[in-house]
Amino acid sequence: MKRLLNTLYVTSPNRYLSLDGENIVILEQQEEIGRVPLHNLQSVITFGYTGASPALMAACAKRDIDLVFLSGSGRFLARVSGEIRGNILLRKEQYRVVSDKAASLEIARNCILGKVHNSKWIIERACRDHPMRLDVEKLKKKSQLLSQSIHFVRQCSDADRLRGFEGEAAAVYFSVFDDLILQQKEQFCFKGRSHRPPMDKVNAMLSFAYILLTGMCAGALEAVGLDPYAGVFHTDRPGRMSLALDMVEELRSVVADRFVLTMINKRIIDGNGFTEKENGAVIMDDDTRKSFLSQWQLKKQEVITHPYLGEKVEWGMVPYVQALLLSRYFRGDLDQYPPFLWK
Repeated sequence: MKRLLNTLYVTSPNRYLSLDGENIVILEQQEEIGRVPLHNLQSVITFGYTGASPALMAACAKRDIDLVFLSGSGRFLARVSGEIRGNILLRKEQYRVVSDKAASLEIARNCILGKVHNSKWIIERACRDHPMRLDVEKLKKKSQLLSQSIHFVRQCSDADRLRGFEGEAAAVYFSVFDDLILQQKEQFCFKGRSHRPPMDKVNAMLSFAYILLTGMCAGALEAVGLDPYAGVFHTDRPGRMSLALDMVEELRSVVADRFVLTMINKRIIDGNGFTEKENGAVIMDDDTRKSFLSQWQLKKQEVITHPYLGEKVEWGMVPYVQALLLSRYFRGDLDQYPPFLWK
């Protein structure tokens, strides 16, 4: 249970929510483990299938408090909203910004700024933690190039040029990704990013992690009332969750890439749990995928200090915090969208 920016997050899947007067009561196995006053809440987001009482749903609807249900993995299930209040004004503003090239570029620029900044610090952290096992001079040169990219992104005033800077920065980052694999080098070799389909074991893991992260971001955006399909950097396409993919960009390296490196370098997964298809595509087998998902759930529970809020949050909560910050920007509560900048 965690409160952030007038939102109550109930992250344990076996907790039931009920109403007692003007309070939300959190129950676990029919025992009260906490209560929160309703009067200063804007929304309640609960993970899992245990549910909430009809009385609480009615009280939240009456008080204009969104009650959002997500699966344990973060997939959006449903939202209970009041009869009058909805997310139409928020979504109207989102659609206005998406249609305004200058306004959408401002958000897109911050998302890519977060991506390049975080990629740079993946490399810097590796140099700090493993100076005797890495070619530090080589990695520092790549880090300097990413610093230049950060400068270019900040100054960019054109969407096509921003895409160019993003692509160049990604190429620099992935050019040394293989250097960050310190164990099992004979089984996990990274020669470049390939997806559709992934052509090696590292890319198979990266692609799967990106799918999981995209699902988390989509669920987070739905939870705060935004349309995950109306993006600012990725172009609109039927069935494409463009805004979720925009959010993935800034979180990709620090959430997914670091996780894959940890799985390899700590020998949690070995190279035997993969299958190569006739077309050259490499996929994880069932046991490897289960191990991957199990470790992913554990990773989501690790606590960090959010760089913008300065509060302790779990890694799994980061997409929800970023979605909440983005919704506040659309509502005019923030001057700009603050990307997740990790160090």
